[in-house]
Amino acid sequence: MSVLLREISTLLAKDFRLEWRQRAALGGLLLYVGSTVFVCFLSFSLRGGTPPPPAWNALLWIILLFAALNAVAKGFMQESPGQRLYYYTLVRPQAVILAKMLYNTLLLMVVALLGLFLYTVFLGNPIQDLPLFVANLLLGAVGFATTLTLVSGIAAKAGGNGATLMAILSFPLMVPMLLLLIKVSKNALDGLDRGLSQQSILTLLALNMIVGATSYLLFPFLWRG
Repeated sequence: MSVLLREISTLLAKDFRLEWRQRAALGGLLLYVGSTVFVCFLSFSLRGGTPPPPAWNALLWIILLFAALNAVAKGFMQESPGQRLYYYTLVRPQAVILAKMLYNTLLLMVVALLGLFLYTVFLGNPIQDLPLFVANLLLGAVGFATTLTLVSGIAAKAGGNGATLMAILSFPLMVPMLLLLIKVSKNALDGLDRGLSQQSILTLLALNMIVGATSYLLFPFLWRG
């Protein structure tokens, strides 16, 4: 286990260094979030007000979903087959997938919190239960990261247009998670009792754990393919 943790920390540090060297990609992601929020602000300001809470909620999750797709897609696809073969000789495949998931989770948490901040600045803050909303937001970032990281690995191994394949594969997997996230965030917007959201939150936690365990068990077979 200690060897696995060292491999994960090494790969994680490598991903952070690469992200810092390629700051244009991170800047483009943040620019996408900021510009999309600003376009939503312009659209609703022309109608003389802020969007109603259901529309506010739906637009936020749409922005975060596409930001997650853009952020995670480059994880495996920016690495050449030669690089993947080199990693194969150095570390275990479990360390590769766990490091990618952890890195993407941290990245999407930052993007989600920044997106929420900009969203509330430009489009108002109708949230009545902020702690529940933020917890659900972070849980959604974890779910997006774990699911999309595995799909990105599959798409990268398949070759061809990996971004298109990733979008096709991820859509049916993300819909159930999105429905649960939207439901919990709508409860937080309305200030409903937290007990009404407990089952949905437990289901989201279970989905995240299932995806993580599946990735840990099956990624070595994909890695050797």
